[in-house]
Amino acid sequence: MNSFVAGEPGTSSSCKVRLALLAKKHCVVVFLILLINLPVACDVSDTNNTVTQVKSYPIIRNRTPQPKPVSLDEKIGQMLMVGFRGTSIRDQGVKDIIRDIKKFQLGGVILFDYDVALKSSKRNIKSPKQVTALIEELQVVSSIPLLIAIEQEGGKRQRLKKKFGFPATASARYLGKKNDLALTYRHASVIAKTLARLGINFNFAPVVDLNLNRKNPAIGRLRRSFSASPYIVTRHALKFIEAHHEQGIFCALKYFPGQGSATDDSRFGLVDVTDTWQERELEPYKRLIGKGMADAIMTAHVFNGVLDYEYPATLSKRSITGVLRQQLGYTGVVVSDDMQMKAITRHYPRKLAIQKTLEAGIDIIVIGNNLKYEKNIVGRTVAVIKQLIRERKLSQKRIDESYSRILALKNRLPKKYRFTVNATPSNSRIRIMNIDPKYFAGIKLEPGRYDILVEKYGYLPNRQWITIEDKDVTVAVELK
Repeated sequence: MNSFVAGEPGTSSSCKVRLALLAKKHCVVVFLILLINLPVACDVSDTNNTVTQVKSYPIIRNRTPQPKPVSLDEKIGQMLMVGFRGTSIRDQGVKDIIRDIKKFQLGGVILFDYDVALKSSKRNIKSPKQVTALIEELQVVSSIPLLIAIEQEGGKRQRLKKKFGFPATASARYLGKKNDLALTYRHASVIAKTLARLGINFNFAPVVDLNLNRKNPAIGRLRRSFSASPYIVTRHALKFIEAHHEQGIFCALKYFPGQGSATDDSRFGLVDVTDTWQERELEPYKRLIGKGMADAIMTAHVFNGVLDYEYPATLSKRSITGVLRQQLGYTGVVVSDDMQMKAITRHYPRKLAIQKTLEAGIDIIVIGNNLKYEKNIVGRTVAVIKQLIRERKLSQKRIDESYSRILALKNRLPKKYRFTVNATPSNSRIRIMNIDPKYFAGIKLEPGRYDILVEKYGYLPNRQWITIEDKDVTVAVELK
């Protein structure tokens, strides 16, 4: 087969014409390709024959989406756990805490059954159904799962009481005296299953203080300790934690570095255990940390001159960073006891208390907002921490350390995804038939299969199974 090149000697005139036409055709094609790929520069209107200039945008291909930067406010918000008033979305206190969850990315809330400031039994808990709905209302507005905390130790220290429709529980002292690990596991399982059904994911329990002073008003008298023996305390605490882990519930060991020997209650003032504290009170922490069973550790507001001659444990870098983290090797989340207790508020201004707490190594600052109620406590606390950073009394690196530990803990929670039904007619009744929680748009569900019923009077009902795997799901249902 002959090949021709334009301009070569010996090329016939007819061939030259064909080549010229071919070259012209290729130029047109190239021009059209370039034209198609040019950014849009104008918009032609057929109605008034005017040309309107519009902004051009470059075409970007194969770019990996960048994660949204996390603001300082959001990081600080994750470090706060706050109490609030109200039992449903209709209450102003619940509206206020939802505002703070949205605005500051509040990391967690704590539920109470009694309002101390008002001396009222109306706080957060009325019934199992009500608590479940309340927690769902809070979780659905948070982009990061909330830690929903409660004190449900069993016995005298419990927020979910029998009078509200919850099962009876046994005290730690009773279980320690029986010294039957299977019995402890069964009782702890009842607590854990109750919490899981409600949507509570963090139990401020078990107490691992040694019962060294039976007249201790905060521990011994209330039967909150398993035993005076570190060995017995550790074994029963382990069973308590195992039962909770079976249900996906975190536990907080408390109260570090030990207040079982105390003679007073830190809710009402500073407690000094310098002369009564014993080093063996660290043993349960050491053993449970060694077994990898310490989800979180709560500090005590007790002064212990053996460990720190200047500050109580919550504010003590020597105790938290020096003993707990460096000596005992703990790398997880550290939680403060309620910062509104008089052991703190009577002796330290708010700003100094927060500064020393964070310097000590606390990750989550707990403000029960119950001994005293402050409507804007979240915003005020965030502002204080930001001021400390501006004044270079705290570093952003210190905030980042706690933020990373908190997210690592939350990443262990069971994954949940939002589920929404867009029904026509829009006022159709929607139910999830195989679970207890009531449906609402955006309800967060664990992966699984769900029996969905959509119905309205005058229309044929629609019932179908929906599978949720690893992402949010929205389905459209049109009734006939």
